[in-house]
Amino acid sequence: MSVQTKTFNAEAIGSIPGQRVAFPSLAVPAKYRAYFPWSQIVVAYVLLERALWSSRLAFQNRWALIAILTVVLFVLADRSSIRRIGLGLPTRMGVGVALGGSLLTVVALVFLVRWSGGQIPVNPTWPSLHGVWQYVVWAMVQEFILQSFFFTRCEDLFGSSAAVWVSATLFAAAHLPSPILTTFTLVAGLFFCEMFRRYRSIYPIGIVHAVLGLSIAVTMPDSLLHHMRVGIGYLRY
Repeated sequence: MSVQTKTFNAEAIGSIPGQRVAFPSLAVPAKYRAYFPWSQIVVAYVLLERALWSSRLAFQNRWALIAILTVVLFVLADRSSIRRIGLGLPTRMGVGVALGGSLLTVVALVFLVRWSGGQIPVNPTWPSLHGVWQYVVWAMVQEFILQSFFFTRCEDLFGSSAAVWVSATLFAAAHLPSPILTTFTLVAGLFFCEMFRRYRSIYPIGIVHAVLGLSIAVTMPDSLLHHMRVGIGYLRY
């Protein structure tokens, strides 16, 4: 979705020296700052949903690009420190906890599938090697959107702990109407966001996201996953 603490003090970020994303021309006037997080969340989520529910692939790609660029511009406009948006290097503790948790989850998932008599991989011809690399990149992009954008704004609005639940719920809702992905992403989203709240780096979370997503792809039948599509793509598979 650091070593010295298990909670993240959002108020302390401003006092942390370090590199900042400096785009003065994108600064938001102070009188609008109180309303800006709400408007950013609504605009970005509507654009993402527009991409997911567009009837034609060309429109889906176009709206997805618009949504991603909008999120990037909103992040730049916020002028937050690199650490606040999770683009700093991860700590050893953060990497260890994130990767350790994902490894245990993968082992448990494989065990349950084998115990129930399922085969692995359940979809021998999918995903392809090319699709794997695409998914790894897309997983990192999703974590930037989820953590660096949605979580930081929810944190401003609701506080650090509540932001975990709100952000994870938004993340899961974006995977409707797929029952498998919606369920998994709610649970995984809580884990991703909590790891971001504690350790503040999207890189290990992005790797974990990719590992867990690919584990689902090789253990769950495509008759349920529909090539891991969401939105209108799931319904039209």
